[in-house]
Amino acid sequence: MGESALDASPRSSLLEELRMKIVSGQIGPGEILTVPTLAKAWGVSTTPVREILLELAGVGLLEARRNRGFQVKRPTVTDMKELFALRAQLEAYALSCIASVTSEECAALRLQARAIEEAVNRRNTLKYLETDRVYHLHLVGLARNRRLLDMIMNLRDNMRLYGIDSDAGLRRQQISVPEHYRIVDLLEANDTAQAIELMKRHILDWEPVFVDAIVDID
Repeated sequence: MGESALDASPRSSLLEELRMKIVSGQIGPGEILTVPTLAKAWGVSTTPVREILLELAGVGLLEARRNRGFQVKRPTVTDMKELFALRAQLEAYALSCIASVTSEECAALRLQARAIEEAVNRRNTLKYLETDRVYHLHLVGLARNRRLLDMIMNLRDNMRLYGIDSDAGLRRQQISVPEHYRIVDLLEANDTAQAIELMKRHILDWEPVFVDAIVDID
């Protein structure tokens, strides 16, 4: 990439790579990240690295430490429960705002659900997270409310996903596969009420997996 400032696309890729490592626990709480170290590892100038770290600090994943760099914040059980409660309510509301879905939209969502299923079958957790994000982004986008979409995706992107590779996390991934298909089926059948209830359960059933993992690291 050279030493010049990054274009938007490479910068976004590095931002998402670092975000995912933090939220999944690959970079654990308390670890220190420094601009020079990351710039050297990525082969880029220090300016975009500083911007990325400041952005992650702005959403609460990092804390600036004077003369040391940026420290990964330790998540709390209270934080996690509040995030789950908000996300479940907001995604349920998004479904209630969907006036109708076309056969083409349903077909696209089913393809995304299939990509999630393939990731689970391959036990590729990072691919699972990537494909699951695309599915939910598309689904919530059908509400045609940009502010709502941004709020939901921000909550999602900054939730700590500790435990997603645990036995309980892998089981929950498997259980989630048919739920993705079922939500589409319900929306296609205009059964919004059941789709909403399934969406809430689909989100909230992850809560104990992540909460237990956070408790274990305390």
